[in-house]
Amino acid sequence: MQRSAVTPGLEWEVSQIKDSAVPGNRHYDAKAARAHTMSRDTRTQRWGPDIPWEMLAHNDDKMECYTCHTSWTTSCGGCHLPIEANWKTARHRYEGGETRNYATYNPQVAREDIFMLGLRGPSEGGKIAPVRSSSALVLSSTNSSRERIYVQQPPIAASGYSSQAMNPHYPHTERKTETKGCSDCHLARDGDNNAIIAQTLGYGTQFINFTGLNAYVGTGKGVTAVEVTEYDEPQAVIGSHLHRYAYPKWYGEHVARDRRLQRASALAGEAAGCVQLRGEYLFSAEGRRGLRVVDVASVANKGFSQKIVSAPFSPLGHRTQVASRDATCVALPTTQPVHPPRNEGELMRKANLEQPFLPIYNYALVTDAVEGLIVVDVNTLADGEFRNNFLERALTWNPDGRLTGARRLVIAGNLVYVVTARALLVVDMTAPMRPALLAELPLDDPRAVALQFRYLFVTTARGLEVIDVTRPAAPRRVPGAAVPLAHAAGLTVARTYAYVADGADGIAIVDIERPERPALLRSWNADGGIVDARDVTIASTNASLFAYVADGKAGLKVVQLTSPASQPNFYGFSPEPRPELIAWYGTRAPALSLSRPLERDRAVDESGGQVAVFGRRGSRPFNLAEMRRMYLDADGEPWFVDDAPATPAAPPLRQARTEVKR
Repeated sequence: MQRSAVTPGLEWEVSQIKDSAVPGNRHYDAKAARAHTMSRDTRTQRWGPDIPWEMLAHNDDKMECYTCHTSWTTSCGGCHLPIEANWKTARHRYEGGETRNYATYNPQVAREDIFMLGLRGPSEGGKIAPVRSSSALVLSSTNSSRERIYVQQPPIAASGYSSQAMNPHYPHTERKTETKGCSDCHLARDGDNNAIIAQTLGYGTQFINFTGLNAYVGTGKGVTAVEVTEYDEPQAVIGSHLHRYAYPKWYGEHVARDRRLQRASALAGEAAGCVQLRGEYLFSAEGRRGLRVVDVASVANKGFSQKIVSAPFSPLGHRTQVASRDATCVALPTTQPVHPPRNEGELMRKANLEQPFLPIYNYALVTDAVEGLIVVDVNTLADGEFRNNFLERALTWNPDGRLTGARRLVIAGNLVYVVTARALLVVDMTAPMRPALLAELPLDDPRAVALQFRYLFVTTARGLEVIDVTRPAAPRRVPGAAVPLAHAAGLTVARTYAYVADGADGIAIVDIERPERPALLRSWNADGGIVDARDVTIASTNASLFAYVADGKAGLKVVQLTSPASQPNFYGFSPEPRPELIAWYGTRAPALSLSRPLERDRAVDESGGQVAVFGRRGSRPFNLAEMRRMYLDADGEPWFVDDAPATPAAPPLRQARTEVKR
């Protein structure tokens, strides 16, 4: 019995774990009994009182009780900290006094739909526990001349990891009902939790990623940054539901302009078929010009007439271009700023117990239709020394011409998935200077590729196709898992939906909750407002979800996918998108590509390589072996669970005594 410390005479019964495991007891619960006594044998999934303690899958020696008994966990969906000079304020610190700089802390949204797992530090027993994003911070600074000297920059941790900080977390929401089920952590037999497991393992789901003040567009004549939000807080996407209520005057003016965006900055160049922002640099694959990395640090600075520059000073002291014959795409292992050289030495390994980076994080990878795969060391851009910004190719790799015609790629830790004009290739980059070709799968004119946990989603001449990459060395086209589309091009996968740029048909929104049974939810072109869709990205700002569309000759289109007005369930894990065209900008040349947003819930990659800093000493995400045990058996085969318990494959529990340890 438990007695109230507040109300005299108030007491209540607290059920015991052993009671929940004894049939006939009024507290018996078959799900609880199965969870407490489940064996580690993934083949039989045997459970019952005769399972030895050391063979229990969920024993207390390696797992916190609240891992399963958590109902929900808060996660930071992004915070903006703008600093204003010449704003006299009191210091809220021990020493007191005043400062001439004023910084406000602006949380965008705290989410409760994210469940991730990791390990606590050694001092807490190294147990499995829930993990949350605790500080997805971006910084801005305005000087005394009201010049924005940097805008919405995510910092880098002292350990070199991204500062989109994670940490093991006690959620204070544990209970006996509304707890986690088997399919929150393991493969569901129904095949409907691929996105959930991607979230649980910490890979991220592309749903709460952040596109800030500017959307970066690759065009037929260089790159363009289009201002798509207000700078003031709350930061509202121009034309959105929030914009209407937070800034009604500005919203009305926007609607009166036929929703045309007003501010953009461009830098001329060749056709940029692929662009990627990271920190203060924009990477651009520009065909015969090769890879070009341009400086966008001053994109919001009124003191600069040219907001985007190829070099902040003389080219004699700065050269961030790598010439190649026909660069088609560039990719980074993460869109979060990182700097692996910081993560070295005894301080990191022994004192701080930090994990080392995977070597791939030192590089950018470029596909070239003639030369194949080009590897470029980009650490110089994050070392704080501006006199050594000279990029050189570290490796050019095209074994037997297999990568000739390379078009697009996606990096998943040590694995790189490349599509050429005729096939999908899987490349092992564990040793970046010694790549190994693992597999090649012929496809019909593949165009773009996206990954979510066990499945690749590829646009081809046939539309959207699904490839099972559970075994990366043996990719398998899933029979019947295809959605016919006439003009399928770029795509983004966000939780249980794939968004495909589909030319004159606009955006194809495909339900991929069951990846082996994809279904077209709707094809939408804003009643003719989208005419030439080439690429699409997905990002969240505050509590709403948006799509940014590179609409070819029609420029950039901004689409609100969820809002309190259009989708009452917009706070769910994967609300059904209900698109509305809210803004557009006509670029000088056709809009071809878009930068992927800042990752906000990616703690670790698919090879177990840590990406984000963990805020408790020695705590960390799962490594590759630990991840695989969650869904692969000893033979490397997937194993599956049902949330409803079956009859135990062990003798019945007895009233007198159980083997549940408590």
